[in-house]
Amino acid sequence: MKAKPRSNKILIPVDGSDRSLNTVRYIAKIKPFHQMQIVLFHVYAGAPESYFDLGKDPRSTGTVAYVRTWEIQQKINTRDYMQKARRILLHAGFPEEAVTVKIQKRKQGIARDIIKEAREGYDAVVARRRGLGALRGIVLGSVANKLLEKLNFLPLLLAGRTAVGKKLLLAFDGSPGAMQAVNFVGSTMGSSDFKVCLLHVIRGSAEAALEYQRIFSPQEYTEGAEIDMASRFEEAKTTLMESSFKENRISTKIITGVQSRAAAIVKEARQGDYETIVLGRRGVSQVRTFFIGRVTNKVIHMARDRTVWVVR
Repeated sequence: MKAKPRSNKILIPVDGSDRSLNTVRYIAKIKPFHQMQIVLFHVYAGAPESYFDLGKDPRSTGTVAYVRTWEIQQKINTRDYMQKARRILLHAGFPEEAVTVKIQKRKQGIARDIIKEAREGYDAVVARRRGLGALRGIVLGSVANKLLEKLNFLPLLLAGRTAVGKKLLLAFDGSPGAMQAVNFVGSTMGSSDFKVCLLHVIRGSAEAALEYQRIFSPQEYTEGAEIDMASRFEEAKTTLMESSFKENRISTKIITGVQSRAAAIVKEARQGDYETIVLGRRGVSQVRTFFIGRVTNKVIHMARDRTVWVVR
């Protein structure tokens, strides 16, 4: 008898903020995620143990009692918040057994605790760009930035502000990282009515000043790259169709003659109304000293309003 395939398991760290609830709402609006197991995960700080050591001093009895009362109230607030987050998913149609709430006291640090949890059989992590108390103008909060740096073994989905749609722009350079992004999109969105555009960007001299044109790709290289990419596009399309994507929901596009590949990707996302940008963690130039590819890093910072999926 053939074994039943395992459901994908998604980790959503939440911090008690309205932004985190918006991340939960983001997942609730995407039908393919309704077939997955969702774990809402919260790490709370609690009061330092040193406060309770004060209990040995009779003069500090009132302080210790206050701290204990505060901690109890924080736990009550956290449970109420987590149930609110869970109800968002249940009201959207998630089965009760598919949504789990997990609350734990901070052990090593919020980001490190999330990463440790993510190693327990998950397929992706969905997080907000900025969490509780984030300053305006900050592209990534401290926890999101640490996840981006250290969570190099799972896809990280950074939810943006744009409305949830059904169009994915997948930056594709033919690298192993790009093919992993293709595989992830296929495995998660293949049976839905999402559309995906495979976008390849070739830098060129068309936008550059004359004195800088020599550093960009010459015309003969550009033509050769376009020919080479045609076969890579076909491989990616085949992979998507094997994952139940219909051929008419897959498109390809090559942009040439630009100075910045990241800027071209973001521009295409906005002009084409792509709500989500999907990238491999690192592209063709897999320099080990960089924890994330330069193009991917630039896209995350330039596309502040978009949802960006970073696939390992």
